[in-house]
Formats: sequence, structure tokens, C-alpha cells
Amino acid sequence: METRRIAVGDRAWTVRIGGDQFRHTVVLLPDDQAPVDVYDSVCARLQTSDLRTVAFESIDGLDAPAMYAVLDELGVPWANLVGCGAGADLGWQLAARGFGRFMGLVAAGRGHPAAAGADGTVADSGCPAVEIPTTVIATKQLPRAIAETAGRHVYGEFRVAQVDVADPATEAAQELATEIVLRSGQW
Repeated sequence: METRRIAVGDRAWTVRIGGDQFRHTVVLLPDDQAPVDVYDSVCARLQTSDLRTVAFESIDGLDAPAMYAVLDELGVPWANLVGCGAGADLGWQLAARGFGRFMGLVAAGRGHPAAAGADGTVADSGCPAVEIPTTVIATKQLPRAIAETAGRHVYGEFRVAQVDVADPATEAAQELATEIVLRSGQW
């Protein structure tokens, strides 16, 4: 995979890019403190499935305007979003407010910010609904019953998949890649 550092204003993010630039793009957002290569095995599987991958090494300080600038720099007009943990939190926010820029969302281990989480708290009651097809992956931190409540905040095709691990990116790469391919398919 190619590694590029892209500056936006006074900040910069490193992304790992792989696959044919003329294919559908999947943007992968890692959890806090995840290793920089956390998505390498997932990306290898996605590239085998004829998808282009853009994996952020860190999401520290990344917001919607910075994400759009990075995607513009890479020549990506629209993409599928994937996030695990804190990356899923950011993915929900981007998908809820970036209509037309993102065509699908896979959120692992986190439900919609306006739905109560596993601990009963609501992270962001003002977060709009997501209007794109969405898959939530239930994990050890996000029980299936809680993951299903995110469906009330998705105005598009919605499904829940389940893996009995804490971190799908490292412990269930094959299952995560399968869910991404299913969500990214144009059939």
C-alpha cells in the first residue's frame, strides 16, 4: 500500500492507500490508540474484492471539513465509510451530515450517537439521522439488542451483523471485510 501524508491547514493526516483508483473507494477510520496498520489485513481482502481503500492511520483532530479536503486531495468524490470504536463514532457523524459524499456506512462497536449506548447514555441527541445504507456490527462492547436501536436513526437499508470479539479490525478481519464488501456492492 502507498502511504501519503495530506496537510489540511495546520494539520496533517497519514493515509494508507491501496487498490485501483478507478474502483469504489472505502474509507477506514480507526479506533483511538489503534496501531497504524490496524486495517492492513482488512484492506488486503477489500482490494482482492476490487475495492480501493483509504485507511487513516489516526483520526486525531479529523472533522468533516478536513475529511472532505483529504478526499478531494485524493480525487475521491464519494466513498463508503467504515469505522471501529471512535472511528465508528466519527463515521456516524460524517454520514449524518455529509449527504451525497458518502454512499454507505459500516459502524463496528458503536450505534448511532442519538441512540442510547450499552451504558444507557446518549452521546449526541442532536445528531441527525443517517440517510444512507448502514450496517452496524454488534461486538462484545455493543450487544446486538443495543445495536438494533440504531435502526431508528437510519433512513436507508439497515442491518445488524454480529461478531463476538472486542475489536473486529484485529480479531475478525475476515468478517469485517465481508460486511464492508456487502455494504459496498453496487448490485
